[in-house]
Amino acid sequence: MWILQGSGPETDLLTFRVSPGAVKTIGRAPRADFIVDAALVSRLHCRIEAGDSDIEVVDLSSTNGTYVNDRKIARAKLGAGDRLRVGRVELTLERQAD
Repeated sequence: MWILQGSGPETDLLTFRVSPGAVKTIGRAPRADFIVDAALVSRLHCRIEAGDSDIEVVDLSSTNGTYVNDRKIARAKLGAGDRLRVGRVELTLERQAD
């Protein structure tokens, strides 16, 4: 299982769990799978697709962009320890044994 954990004083309560094979959206809209109600986060900001060895993140034409390890991306693969930023919210990716 993959865990996206908030890594800041205002976001340390955010924790999202993603099983391999799952496809989830992140955004501030009620229809997003993982709701992040924060400044600069689009209604549907990005999509994550979880695999066994990594997670792929796809920007959904967000207004302020999606960043992996401080680099703006359209699509990228993440592994354990990588940082995903949507708006001002930074999430760190961890791998947890099933």
